[in-house]
Amino acid sequence: MLEKLNVSIDKIRVPSKRAKALDEKKLELIAEDMIEKGQTTPIQVRIDGDGYVLIEGLHRLEALRALGEANVEAYIVRARLH
Repeated sequence: MLEKLNVSIDKIRVPSKRAKALDEKKLELIAEDMIEKGQTTPIQVRIDGDGYVLIEGLHRLEALRALGEANVEAYIVRARLH
């Protein structure tokens, strides 16, 4: 089961491979939508030491950062050992 938390944006690390997929036009559209409706879908992160690593939701995260938000709603994904 996914746990939903309000997470500080400053504590989220975006892997460089994922950051390369950032589309500025998509980011702008999402930011405009968030101004009107707020964040409707949480991002997904996993715990990494004292912070978090982004799993899903790069554009939502960056849109909130661009809008000056300090926190983001996030699902905490628990990694399972195989």
